[in-house]
Amino acid sequence: MKIAVTTQDNQVFQHFGQCSSFTVFTAEDGAINNKVILDASQHGHAALAGFLKAAAVDVVICGGIGQGARQMLSSAGIELISGIDGSIEDAVKNYLSGQLNDMGGSCNHEEHEHNHVCNCEKHCS
Repeated sequence: MKIAVTTQDNQVFQHFGQCSSFTVFTAEDGAINNKVILDASQHGHAALAGFLKAAAVDVVICGGIGQGARQMLSSAGIELISGIDGSIEDAVKNYLSGQLNDMGGSCNHEEHEHNHVCNCEKHCS
């Protein structure tokens, strides 16, 4: 299983569509075997789901995410866990132990639950 986490400074980045890197953890039997960082800086909002699908990602953990991106991940068959903050390692460990649920983190140009302000120029998706 591959779990991608929006990442900035080893923390869950709070805006999926503006994420420039994902840490991808490979897990088997509930344990983390490997992690790599994927550079997503060349991919825009609409391309991220395809980028993650091509990397064989099964699950995405993120902070805020727009409805369009939510739908694209779903169409790509990628499970979404949103509304998460804190350490990327803790998030993955909590997911693997069944203690992490989708909190419905959304991006709507308003202040996020996590005191993050969406700086989208055009739209969140």
